[in-house]
Amino acid sequence: MCDYSLHAVASRSARVGETLITTMFRGTPTRGFASETDPETAVCILPGTELAFAENVRYDSRWIWTKTLDYRVGKFGLADPNVPHRHHDAIEFPDGTYVLVTQLCEGQRATVLQLPVREGEPATKKTDVDQPAPHPIVLG
Repeated sequence: MCDYSLHAVASRSARVGETLITTMFRGTPTRGFASETDPETAVCILPGTELAFAENVRYDSRWIWTKTLDYRVGKFGLADPNVPHRHHDAIEFPDGTYVLVTQLCEGQRATVLQLPVREGEPATKKTDVDQPAPHPIVLG
């Protein structure tokens, strides 16, 4: 998903193994994910996508100071999806709490670990071409 406020911004889908960066998109009041190589294009993430952040996650807590979570791994999801005209894109953390993507501090890097399997798609796809194995991700 890409939050409703990013519909006027160029976007594309996330890819496994790529590193994303949190950014504020020009002409919007919204933060989201973009590629390090193309910061003007919003990267849309499907609910259930697993992300690994390079450092503990920092976010604006609606107070003067930012807060830091003791987590580097989270799952993309939606908060209050039935409430119109508000931000829904969120990261859920292992303790069940979530942070809206638009609250994430700018400049944080996250790697897409795994995309969710879509209904009707096989869990693994067979191809005739051998794909190189992704580089391992080392946390901490």
